[in-house]
Amino acid sequence: MCAVTIDRERPQPERNQRMKPIFEHLDYRNFMKDAFDRRKAESPFFSYRAMAEILGLDTSNVFRILHGEAHLPARCQPQALQFLGLAGRSAEFFLLLIAYARERGAKAKKEILEKALSLRDVARRQLEEEHLASYFGNWWIVAVRSLLEVTEGRCHPHEIASRLSPAIPVEEVERALEVLQKLKLVKKGSSDRLVLTEAHLTAGGELKTKAVRKFQTQVLALAAESLERFPKERRDVSTLTLAVDGEATLEIQEILRECRRQIQNRVEEARKPDRVMQISMAFFPVAPAEETPK
Repeated sequence: MCAVTIDRERPQPERNQRMKPIFEHLDYRNFMKDAFDRRKAESPFFSYRAMAEILGLDTSNVFRILHGEAHLPARCQPQALQFLGLAGRSAEFFLLLIAYARERGAKAKKEILEKALSLRDVARRQLEEEHLASYFGNWWIVAVRSLLEVTEGRCHPHEIASRLSPAIPVEEVERALEVLQKLKLVKKGSSDRLVLTEAHLTAGGELKTKAVRKFQTQVLALAAESLERFPKERRDVSTLTLAVDGEATLEIQEILRECRRQIQNRVEEARKPDRVMQISMAFFPVAPAEETPK
């Protein structure tokens, strides 16, 4: 099922951004070997002995681990996470890969792998910069794209216009369908139905901010209007006003990112969608922290 993510994802905290992310590995030892090779490329004097001192192991054990002949002992895992620069979901994924590699039972091994894979992000296509203004120009263009899954690809403008709330003119639906086809976000299928080319989208690039802010302004306005437009049984609107410090602020932002990721994974399991829902997360100051004098 489709979803659009337009928040700015922070880079994973791996030490080297050129390395393949941990989520692209299934053998944790390959990731450790990549990290070792990269560190040695940056510092030729870095050696198996140096890594052994970091992990609290013998040099021979490190060599065997990095070449897939042995496993990382549990007592060394905290040091490995620190060396690799892994935290949060990345660290959890790494530890699950260790458990997966060590497990001998087929059933348990499968369960561990499924749990690890659930931590991966859904695959997303990044919109090209020149397409951002067209796609995010009006909220209903994004909604129409999602609604095509509900209608099973039927692209009758009158039918689509009748489903949207608030209502928009049929002419705008026609233009939205033209935009989606022009940007190759949908394609013609059988019986002239439109099929999504990608399930998940994200936005990036230097031109992202202006286009996304325009879209988010529209969506937040819809959220406010939903209080009167729909009964509480059909919506979920809640607010929290919190006194927090800088550390808590960063952790809450990470919690929200993880929440978005889990929602996208759940959307993948929705096989017969019958509605289009909008989620708008806003976490902002109403009394900003005072700047510390330099």
